[in-house]
Amino acid sequence: METIENDEELATRAALGDAAAFRGLLQRHYDRVFRAAYSILQNQSEAEDITQEIWAAMPRKLRNWRGDAKLTSWLHRIALNAAKDSLRRSASRKRTAAGYAEMETLTRGAAADTETRLKWLQTALDTLSDDLRATAALTLGEQMNFAQAAEVLGVAEGTVAWRMSEIRRRLKTIAAQDTPLGKGALA
Repeated sequence: METIENDEELATRAALGDAAAFRGLLQRHYDRVFRAAYSILQNQSEAEDITQEIWAAMPRKLRNWRGDAKLTSWLHRIALNAAKDSLRRSASRKRTAAGYAEMETLTRGAAADTETRLKWLQTALDTLSDDLRATAALTLGEQMNFAQAAEVLGVAEGTVAWRMSEIRRRLKTIAAQDTPLGKGALA
């Protein structure tokens, strides 16, 4: 095969499927494309990946090359755009990951807060009499209305209402106390 010195002629032939012309372009310009990508990415591994992606797509890209710019300018533009796109994708992935991490932290914090509050409530309920704890278990835990709880407990519905009022009053008192169970426990 004759040696072709002109990049544009090599590109034209490579666009028409000439494998030797494509190899010639690859040998001449692979490092140039790598350097352009590296200048943006400042990471050898990422620049190598981008360079390989560019050259893998090059046969298709060459069919769209119009020849109105020097081939080297066109290759630089492709490399720089691919590197910038890679940076944008990477930044987007980092923002997404940071968002997920923040959500996870908030979820864990909310779960820990909920667990702390439930422990406090259980400890506070343990200070109540058996009648009040049983009433709380049915109305709060089992979500029974006062009539249903009264039937189960064998008391008047008004008694259940009074007990719930008493439970609220006592829990407020416990929460207001300056003890490990009180102040700050629900803050």
